[in-house]
Amino acid sequence: MTKTVVAKAAAAQPALTKSALTKTVAATSAVAKAAVAATVVVKSATPPASAAAAGTATTTALPGVPQAFSARARTLAGAVRRRCADLARIESPSGDVPRLNALAEELADGFRATGATALREPGPAGDHLVLEWEGRDESLPHLLIVGHHDTVWPVGTLTDWPVTEQDGRLTGPGVVDMKGGLAILEGALALLADLGERPHRAVRLVVVSDEEVGSPDGRNLVERHLRGAAAVLGLEPPHPDGRLKTARRGSSRVRLTVTGREAHAGNDAHDGVSAVDELVDQLVRVRDLAGQPGTELNAGRISGGSRANVVAGRAEAELGLRFATAEAQRRTLDNLARLTALRPGARVRTEVLSSRPAWPERTGNPLLRHVRSLAAVLGQQLDGAPAGGAGDTNLPGSRGLPTLDGFGAVGAGAHARHEYIRLDQIAPRVALLAALLAVPLPRLRDRGEG
Repeated sequence: MTKTVVAKAAAAQPALTKSALTKTVAATSAVAKAAVAATVVVKSATPPASAAAAGTATTTALPGVPQAFSARARTLAGAVRRRCADLARIESPSGDVPRLNALAEELADGFRATGATALREPGPAGDHLVLEWEGRDESLPHLLIVGHHDTVWPVGTLTDWPVTEQDGRLTGPGVVDMKGGLAILEGALALLADLGERPHRAVRLVVVSDEEVGSPDGRNLVERHLRGAAAVLGLEPPHPDGRLKTARRGSSRVRLTVTGREAHAGNDAHDGVSAVDELVDQLVRVRDLAGQPGTELNAGRISGGSRANVVAGRAEAELGLRFATAEAQRRTLDNLARLTALRPGARVRTEVLSSRPAWPERTGNPLLRHVRSLAAVLGQQLDGAPAGGAGDTNLPGSRGLPTLDGFGAVGAGAHARHEYIRLDQIAPRVALLAALLAVPLPRLRDRGEG
């Protein structure tokens, strides 16, 4: 990032020079290591075949997991809370390249302090990040984690909705989607570093800058790092009750553009072709098409025309579509691509801006069984359920890769003015993620090492 961008970003928002987590870890790591040195001993373990065996293997592989990880996570919870608040105060709306790049550098600094190597990947809507941590066994396939640092909130939202802590909640634009998830992962890796531990296998984190608009460029980066991954975890928030996300609907953003012919609306209306009228009629047709089983439609944005006394020469709508199955997605997109104008002289164009395949529920789900067993060892009750929204985990999930989402902050209200995270759930999530990174994975697929 150039000095010019840094200066502009610094003038627009508060500058963070060092992660609060880094300061906490640096101040207490020697004490923590001494306190748990006798109990936290990493050993190799054969991947367990059942949830019960997984719990036994967890305590065998890391004897101090329940005590040391949970206690250390509680100690770090305050720093993670402050880190989340600080990240939320760096406004990062999709498409705002300077702000997204400033936040990318701040995130890279924080993760480097936990032992990561960091690479900035330029993108048309802001830099993406690829971070990697060495594992104790580098011969194993890597564990991929996906996240994003863009939000749906425009610059200036903090003016009338500041980041606030009250009644056990932290509220503010982007705290749950997903500044909280990024802070919790940083906390989990800080916890491991503080205890002198490393992840069991290499961990790779991809943070994209365009997730909230469908990851049109970030998808390619995620896809590259799927190759050879043992499993994929997502940092999106879980269900409000804390359950992980085990499947997601497919989604597509579609732009419908209509071109008409301008004319004077009073003197020569017969010479014009109204793009606005054509678009309205096309949206009625689209609503019928989207009414098929397994498909939902949201007309998110409509624009067109220039003046009341000019027949509109152009109009467009941006549609958000969600699909229960891959077949519903294919059928609906094919129907939209075949739309034709209803008025002579009008033209209709359909453009798919971004698309995510449906991720179906996986029978059995050994990855969920493994995470449930880890949670039980830590004294937590955890389960999973399908989710209605879409995200970057749709891609690996749709391909059958072992995938779970919802490892971010527990809360509610994503994309709404009541967005918040529950402060009492920060420590449990930090401990769970740290344990999941440190403990060997069971065999997750029939072929190859999981």
